[in-house]
Amino acid sequence: MTRETLTSTDGFAFEAERIQASGARKGGLILIQEIFGLNSFMTTVGKRFATSGYEVLMPSMFDRQEKGFTREGHDEEAISSGVAHAQANGRDAAMADIEACIATLEGPVFISGFCYGGSMAYLAACELDGLAAASCYYGGLLPTLKSLSPKCPTIAHFGRDDPHIPVEGVEAFMAARKEVPTYLYDAGHGFAREGNDYAPEADALAMTRTLELFGAALER
Repeated sequence: MTRETLTSTDGFAFEAERIQASGARKGGLILIQEIFGLNSFMTTVGKRFATSGYEVLMPSMFDRQEKGFTREGHDEEAISSGVAHAQANGRDAAMADIEACIATLEGPVFISGFCYGGSMAYLAACELDGLAAASCYYGGLLPTLKSLSPKCPTIAHFGRDDPHIPVEGVEAFMAARKEVPTYLYDAGHGFAREGNDYAPEADALAMTRTLELFGAALER
């Protein structure tokens, strides 16, 4: 894994971590963090995708607010700091950084993300060009983005028992975006991250569906 500096489309210099694909490279993957920055979870999941043949690029999304912001725990301070940074960063800056990542990676380029990252991955799939497919994990903004249609094949994953994303909102998203396969798992929020909400079966199934989506895009 290497750390490098990229230049956003608005001229801002931000850092990113790159993990080379194991074996034959299938494509590039932009992996967007939770609100906790590029912590150990992101490294772990990045390596999982790399072992499946994807060159992974993980932008440090809050560098405009705090260079290298990272939190390992999920205590009140970590959550409040991450939420504040996400709100301050806004949509335009996030899309500018992701667009720079698309330009940096050799295609085909995919995108995925978790929580905050799931929302940004969906927004990128709707607003940016150059993405082959998107897999969005428990993005809390998706119900409010249901009027936007992705430009590339996209799937979404939610926990049925997620206290932060009411199932009614997920169902409204599903009704509005019938072209986006949306999966409800018997799990809570953060089911793909080892910890209190980790649900191994849901995590494994969501990863299988994500890799199948990417594989189908590679065959087109």
